[in-house]
Amino acid sequence: MRIEPLGDSALIVRVAETFDAEQSLDAVLRATRQLELAEIRGVLDLAPAYTTIGVFYDPAQTGTFDEFRANIERALQRDLEPGRPRAGGKTTIEVPVCYDDEFAPDLDEIAQHTALSPEEIVDRHAGANYRVSCVGFTPGFPYLSGLPPELATPRRASPRKEIPAGAVAIGGTQTGIYPRKSPGGWNIIGRTPLRLFDVERDPPALFHAGDRVRFRKISRQEFDAFPA
Repeated sequence: MRIEPLGDSALIVRVAETFDAEQSLDAVLRATRQLELAEIRGVLDLAPAYTTIGVFYDPAQTGTFDEFRANIERALQRDLEPGRPRAGGKTTIEVPVCYDDEFAPDLDEIAQHTALSPEEIVDRHAGANYRVSCVGFTPGFPYLSGLPPELATPRRASPRKEIPAGAVAIGGTQTGIYPRKSPGGWNIIGRTPLRLFDVERDPPALFHAGDRVRFRKISRQEFDAFPA
């Protein structure tokens, strides 16, 4: 692992050189848990990503950078205690999705790109197993690995100024869900009635790095009847 400064109040722990939906992500989650358990003075937040962990800290509490880095290194060398849960990886979240045309403005374009019918795209998208690689872009946005390779579609050349909350989309080799109304350039193929981010919920975000995800196709009637 390499530890590199990121401004004057953050650093990056580079856990792996290349991303793998299982091995490198498991290594990132394990290292994140080691840092959480170490409770290093001055650490404000940990942000696991594909192959790295962002460590945000208060420099007034951590001493010199070399001292802080040494504390990080010691924490990463400790073994996790037997029975300690690892961060992420054990939770499977089922996401209901309505793939009706009104919620899937880009489905026909994906069909043209992939040479698959819209029905085949929906079936393959809903039939795959996914894993949350990281959460970001907007609060609660899950980047999901596990998209069937035949569904991979480049992001739109011209991003939309506004995408509705709950939009399920494909961007390159990943799929994701927009947690709130925002701009975006991914290809929209459906919508979920789930609320992905709620400041009054603990924790606010529905998804966390390492979670397993399955999509379940629902009708428009089921979508409308879903609890708010």
